[in-house]
Amino acid sequence: MTRTSSTLDSIVRALHSAFVEVLVAPAGSDVPIGSVTLVDADDLAAELYTTAAAADLYLLAGVREADAVAWFDDLATRSSDLRPTAVMSKIAASSSLMQHAARTAGVALVAVHTQTRWDRLLSMVRGVLDHSSPSITTPPPSSAEPSELAGLVGADTDLFGLAHTVAVLTRGMVSIEDQRSHVLAYSASDDQADELRTLSILGREGPAEYLRRLEQWGVYDAVRRSDEVVEVPAHSDLGIRRRLVAGIRTTATQDGSGTPRLVGTLWIQEGRRRLTDDAPSVLQGAAAVAARLITRILEAPTNEAVQIQRLLGARGGGVDVPSLAAALSIPTDGPAAVIGLAAVDGAAPDAPSSATMADLSGAIRLHASSFHRLSLVTTLGDRIYVLVPRTRAEASVPSWTRRLLEGIEGRTGIRLRAAVASPVAALSEVAAARREVDRVLDGTAGADDRVTTLADSRTSVLLGEIVDLLLAHPSLHDPRMAALVEYDARTSSSLRESIATYLRHPSDVRRAAADLHVHPNTLRYRVRRAEEITGTDLSDPAARLLMELQLAVLARQAST
Repeated sequence: MTRTSSTLDSIVRALHSAFVEVLVAPAGSDVPIGSVTLVDADDLAAELYTTAAAADLYLLAGVREADAVAWFDDLATRSSDLRPTAVMSKIAASSSLMQHAARTAGVALVAVHTQTRWDRLLSMVRGVLDHSSPSITTPPPSSAEPSELAGLVGADTDLFGLAHTVAVLTRGMVSIEDQRSHVLAYSASDDQADELRTLSILGREGPAEYLRRLEQWGVYDAVRRSDEVVEVPAHSDLGIRRRLVAGIRTTATQDGSGTPRLVGTLWIQEGRRRLTDDAPSVLQGAAAVAARLITRILEAPTNEAVQIQRLLGARGGGVDVPSLAAALSIPTDGPAAVIGLAAVDGAAPDAPSSATMADLSGAIRLHASSFHRLSLVTTLGDRIYVLVPRTRAEASVPSWTRRLLEGIEGRTGIRLRAAVASPVAALSEVAAARREVDRVLDGTAGADDRVTTLADSRTSVLLGEIVDLLLAHPSLHDPRMAALVEYDARTSSSLRESIATYLRHPSDVRRAAADLHVHPNTLRYRVRRAEEITGTDLSDPAARLLMELQLAVLARQAST
């Protein structure tokens, strides 16, 4: 399998000076970068006792100068294939010791703007790596596109390429944002870039007063309602230069039908030179191109996601585990853990959708990386999967998972549940572990414990699978149950619910009646009536077992 690769130079150019600056490059900046990882001081300390680098590019989050220098000194004793290619750090620009140590170790050192959020930087670097694949391309523009866009989109254009081309055509500085005003891509800035642009690229909010005025002026409403380009005049009192903005809309279906939805905005800030006269029409055409690109990004998994999904056995066919492990920079041996996350059934009327779960996966990826720096996260439908390779603390995985669920609920109000697979000895077994996780999630939808394992929930899992087998074979459906269903529908009775509750407490009629909020004699009457309708003697243990299974089949039918 070919490993997706970019170069340090292309990454730095994509991020631009608002984010990063190369300080040390012993082998030049045209060195290949195929993977990135976020590490802290504990990770570096642990790496002193290992031989291989976890990734080509390290982001040093919260690492002190002394720890970084000691780590670089250790790297200097290793061969080039056993150390990372480049390192990014927020303190590198002010540390001559780090720069000297990196140069001695033969590792490129890149300074990061102190206001940059690490999660933002990690996401953008991964985006550059993902889009370096030749499989992620943009189709040539159709004849329906504005003539101003002739030559705008090539076969290898992505959002960054689009931003650059629009900037050239309009003489402005371009940024492309999603619907939550997070910057997805941008063109190069000059010394006329204002504070709003700089802070937006850094992943921060713009000046509060300016954002409030945008709302007051109706800019956001205009973008949401119309395809027209909106002009935002310069405001010297706020340090804001003139801008043009257009909404990026995509339709709900591939044939162009459906209600258009706003998926982002495309902004052009005027810089040293005035924007071209045709900038509005270029912006409109670019918004149409951006809509296709963003739709593709939203709908298509990243290269890393595809690799993780193949490793988890979710894409069929044979799996070359060693090649996948090499591409993902993880070891093939050692115990591994697989965790599956799903929404709590009935937790809220607006249960998390697949899109919401995909949004959550980004935050979960960061938390998982802090738990174990080699952790991998992917989304499949309405479930999120976490793979923790080479984990040595079996008991810590459920504990960390509980803390993760509590944190997500506290921040977002979304309640998730989790299944933790039994630890496996090697990566070749994680596909089976993922199937085990799915079995548990399928069989414990209504369980009280939000973090469980197959060992802890085997009874409910096996019973659920038995019910599924019965449901899939109509010949195993008891025809006598049809009379019970018909009676309940005709008389608005609750015989099925009453019998199900009675069977849960076969020797305690009073408790069953209390659960139903009826008198015990009422429940006894309902039991006799059900026996008459179905011709069943519920004093017979075999009849009770069959009745309970058939009621479960009816309940499963009603829920699907």
